[in-house]
Amino acid sequence: MALRILSSPGTPDRVVSDLRMAIESAIDGAEVEVTASSPGHFEIRVTSDAFAGRSRVQQQQLVYAAIAHLMKGDAAPVHAIDRMQTQVP
Repeated sequence: MALRILSSPGTPDRVVSDLRMAIESAIDGAEVEVTASSPGHFEIRVTSDAFAGRSRVQQQQLVYAAIAHLMKGDAAPVHAIDRMQTQVP
């Protein structure tokens, strides 16, 4: 069995933009900051009133649901979210 190395499709700036747009589209009024920490790895900070009354886990589940399509498949542009902060304004 040979080792197969997959590179992340698209430029980091494009993936950062895709992540931000996906979260903003899925979570009303979200203020989103996304940074690339290494190829395929990202850090996300989301502030939204939609998080009010939800546990931290539920808040993060909303974000992961919004970006799930960017994390699927062998050639997914997002391999990992190294850090996620969610907060209510």
